Amino acid sequence: MASNNGPAAGAPLAGNLPKRKGFMGWLNKRMPVDEFIAEQLTGYYAPKNFNIWYFFGSLALVVLVMQLLTGIFLTMFYKPGELTSFDSVEFIMREVSHGWLIRYLHSTGASAFFIVVYLHMFRALLYGSYKPPRELLWLLGMLVYLALMAEAFMGYVLPWGNMSFWGAQVIVNLFGTIPAIGPPLVEWIRGDYGIADATLNRFFALHVVALPLGILLLVMLHLVALRTTGSNNPDGIEIKEKLGPNGKPLDGIPFHPYYTVKDVVGVGVFFILFAIIVFFVPTFGGLFLEGPNFDPANPMSTPEHIAPVWYFTPFYAILRAVPDQRLGALLMGLAVVSFFFLPWLDRSPVKSMRYRGWVSKTMLTLFAVSFIALGYLGLQPAEGIYVLWARIFGVIYFLYFWAMPFYSRASVDPVKQVPQRVVFNAH
Repeated sequence: MASNNGPAAGAPLAGNLPKRKGFMGWLNKRMPVDEFIAEQLTGYYAPKNFNIWYFFGSLALVVLVMQLLTGIFLTMFYKPGELTSFDSVEFIMREVSHGWLIRYLHSTGASAFFIVVYLHMFRALLYGSYKPPRELLWLLGMLVYLALMAEAFMGYVLPWGNMSFWGAQVIVNLFGTIPAIGPPLVEWIRGDYGIADATLNRFFALHVVALPLGILLLVMLHLVALRTTGSNNPDGIEIKEKLGPNGKPLDGIPFHPYYTVKDVVGVGVFFILFAIIVFFVPTFGGLFLEGPNFDPANPMSTPEHIAPVWYFTPFYAILRAVPDQRLGALLMGLAVVSFFFLPWLDRSPVKSMRYRGWVSKTMLTLFAVSFIALGYLGLQPAEGIYVLWARIFGVIYFLYFWAMPFYSRASVDPVKQVPQRVVFNAH
């Protein structure tokens, strides 16, 4: 039996908060600070068995704040325009005090953001965090991911390097493959008959104002949905179903201070690794910043090999694996959209991969391998063996999603008995 003298019994309820005096008393009458802390931090109970995979949600929020702050400083000196964009970035790098640091924090931060988000998504696949009752939480998270992709693409174009220009040509022209509305849609996105001033101006407006506001709204809704359903855990057990005499989950502990302290440690480790990259290898061998992007955009000089930034290359490899451009664009879109259907494709009676059979574990492993392999192949020339391997791994990628209604059934992939209470594993 769980004791009532543990952390679960010590958190104050919002209705039983002590009366504050002085400035905090004045503030609480006008803004319920203490009530917010009691309900969302000390009063929010998270499972006891969180492991290292649960660092990445809070890290994503930290990187988002960093991107917003560094982006604000960059906009103070950046001038969108066909004749000014590249020079303004060079001015930031060479003339603005610590401008090089702000620019590298922002560019490296974009890659760090996607690393954290991909690991956060993989944790959801590993422990079934998309399954009921968290379908809406998953869908909102995927909308955040789509908004991040749009934000990253437009930010990639703004420095107006040569790879930015040609990458924008490839990606924008993909919309032209849409039947009937394709050509006028491409013209509308560009704002002109080619990638030029109008494109940079509208991409700048979307990158700096519209998309960040949308991302912040979606993140807020994502957090509201998380607080409503509660966090999943490595065992896939709903801790709200087993309450103690005090009404608190037996297998839960207050998020603050127990997990806020752990998150601070995770953030500290992240910033150490992040600082090493920013100060010593900010381009990361051309993965974070490509060589051609240190040359100004030139419509008369095509880079030897056009490829997007690494976090788009898995989908780019799928696009190039198909000879027909329209079919390739369709499959690339489907590769992203497939994530939205996971809550309804997965027919397993258990959430966590811990209690699933070897078929589900093998499929998830193959999916992870295929995603990494496609990311590598998207950086290579679209020829010979690279195309063949992209087709093979592309098939494995789609099989994970669209064969899931069959291989995830308990009749095909027998599951283990899920324990009644969460299992603590030291980590």
